Amino acid sequence: MDDQRREISNGWVAITNGFVSAIGSGKPPQAKQVVDATDCLVTPGLINTHHHLYQNLTRAFPPMTNAPLFGWLQTLYPMWRSLDEESAHVSAWVGLAELALSGCTTSTDHLYVHPSGAGDLLSAEIDAARDIGMRFHPTRGSMSLSIKDGGLPPDDVVQDHDVILDESARAVAKHHDRSHGAMVRVALAPCSPFSVTKQLMIDSATLAAQLDVRLHTHFAENSEDDAFSLATFGCRPIDYLEEVGWCHDKTWLAHCVMPNPQEIKRLGSARIGVAHCPSSNLILSSGVAPVIDLIAAGVHVGIGVDGSSSADSASMWLESRQAMLLAKLRSGAAAGTARMALECATRGGAGCLGRVGEIGELSVGSVGDVAVWSLTGPAFAGAIADPI
Repeated sequence: MDDQRREISNGWVAITNGFVSAIGSGKPPQAKQVVDATDCLVTPGLINTHHHLYQNLTRAFPPMTNAPLFGWLQTLYPMWRSLDEESAHVSAWVGLAELALSGCTTSTDHLYVHPSGAGDLLSAEIDAARDIGMRFHPTRGSMSLSIKDGGLPPDDVVQDHDVILDESARAVAKHHDRSHGAMVRVALAPCSPFSVTKQLMIDSATLAAQLDVRLHTHFAENSEDDAFSLATFGCRPIDYLEEVGWCHDKTWLAHCVMPNPQEIKRLGSARIGVAHCPSSNLILSSGVAPVIDLIAAGVHVGIGVDGSSSADSASMWLESRQAMLLAKLRSGAAAGTARMALECATRGGAGCLGRVGEIGELSVGSVGDVAVWSLTGPAFAGAIADPI
């Protein structure tokens, strides 16, 4: 998965001080430590571009397994008001361990619930990522509109405008690492256009530019999302995105299920990233994102497992396969290929996070994040012809 998309038979990867130093085939160079990957497929570590790790606490909650998005949120928000540092750490640890077992080496997280008196939830999650050894892109999420303001969450899980901006700046100062190969980078992530004020979207974009960090939010997730935008803002979601200063290459969006052809072109022109969350979109009956059209337009499309309350699991391997199958369903059998899915799960994710050439590929100078897939056993019968 380098720029030439090389596929090397009987190859080897040399890693020195955490970075790829050489790649080739035939006799490998001498090394202090050797991992024998005979009968295995070696790929870059997979990149998860959207998650809500705290939702492991309400995973597969029976009353919500058959609810659409807005009703699902209204039922779960009151439960999430009990979140604290300990539960945030445990849920993150479990979720990141599950991701690692599915070949994931880099994950984002969208933590937008900050109950009153809950403590430093973001730091608790980052500690869990360090325990696991996961490369981590947590986002300092936020909500400022509660039920009394016309929003969905109760008053005690939202925060004031100035508090959100102050805590966002502190989180970046405390945790964000700009170095090549960094293990932790922080982004700013107002939950969604229907969860925060327009001014917070604008001010978050301004702050992100000042701090030189990325932006993330939920976007055009389903028809309710589109209807809300038209009724509240008098425009389609992408028009709103442009109004608040988010339509640029340092933004990546979760879902993006409902763009029309003209909007797809605009997203591509802006070089925006999209986290495609197929299982969550199916469970919540949100729809199927036009992934092939987005890629063709120049959008960076990554894969996101989404929160375990809406996706029930966190397997990047299975989520990538689901993305492949849905691409076939929406765009034709020839469009949804295994290589397309692997591209989204690796280089597409790197594009979303602004780390092309650094993660999501195996090339000299990239980080040495490697996933090794055993091709033995009944599940891989026939894999000799084409392991990918």
